[in-house]
Amino acid sequence: MDHGSGNVRSAVRALERVGADVELTADPQAGLDADGLVVPGVGAFAAVVEGVRRVRGDVVVGRRLAGGRPVLGICVGLQVMFESSTEPGAGDRDGLGQWPGTVERLPVERVPHMGWNTVEAPADSVLFAGLADERFYFVHSYGVLADGVDGPAPVAALGTERLAPPTVTWAEHEGCRFVAAVENGALSATQFHPEKSGDAGAALLEHWVRRLA
Repeated sequence: MDHGSGNVRSAVRALERVGADVELTADPQAGLDADGLVVPGVGAFAAVVEGVRRVRGDVVVGRRLAGGRPVLGICVGLQVMFESSTEPGAGDRDGLGQWPGTVERLPVERVPHMGWNTVEAPADSVLFAGLADERFYFVHSYGVLADGVDGPAPVAALGTERLAPPTVTWAEHEGCRFVAAVENGALSATQFHPEKSGDAGAALLEHWVRRLA
């Protein structure tokens, strides 16, 4: 999805590297028709939400997920899938609301959290299969915290009688534990940048691409 924000060229190259046929587009119909849709994002939460809505990306994402069609969010593309953010300027820009919870500033001395970091993926993760000891590249000052304003691990509330709980992968920066990735049916997202994460990021993207129809 070309909504005006994100390392779209890097993401395109990374997906092509693992064998995907990639179209960079702002056209809603193309986004609906694609086997898989990637929603990248860098910068401010409000600007990314505004860009996504401008190209009707919120509608496209909602319709795809209603039909079980895969969507992958990257960095702020993960954050906008949540209900809201405490980032300045985000007060009048609700997120897409696909997941409960609020994106908050990391309560640590050094922000942004920038550089390579390990993650804690559960054993049933598909995206991180075989990548337990790998490192991924992060650049962010905000995230979904393990103990945030909505209580412990808000994404854990996603499980229902009909839907299994999401698979949540965690990371830690200066003792602050935050969501590094979520796999929730057709919707997956990473806080880090797989397109900047070398061979490990390429392997994760390949795992996602292989699941596409």
